[in-house]
Amino acid sequence: MNNMYSTLILDHNKSKHNKYAIENPSCIERGHNPNCGDDLTLQLKIENDVIVKAAYLGSGCAISQASMSIMIDLITDKRLEEGRALAETFFKMVRGQDLDDKERETLEDALAFEGLNLMPARAKCGTLGWHCLEELLK
Repeated sequence: MNNMYSTLILDHNKSKHNKYAIENPSCIERGHNPNCGDDLTLQLKIENDVIVKAAYLGSGCAISQASMSIMIDLITDKRLEEGRALAETFFKMVRGQDLDDKERETLEDALAFEGLNLMPARAKCGTLGWHCLEELLK
């Protein structure tokens, strides 16, 4: 299972399918982790309370970029309240709290970051994009 998740993280980091500039985004939030140098900017295009497009720019480690990319896949075409709920569930998982089956199902590929609670320094990398999302959805 760990090997599958490692492959998923590396694949998302390499693919860059969510790494581009959105023309006329509705909102932008920069996340920066001075401890490791991750510097990522989340852009959202929102129409009628739906995240119709999301992308990111910047640079960071494989964990921060993969987490941002997986998050973008999860939130695109979701209502704002669904995005907030996903972020709450992700942070709950990273804090090491138990998730029920429904919560686990909603996180899909983001479950690859379940072990971040055991690696505090890496947790900051994996949550960077999610903090950007949380700020934008306030």
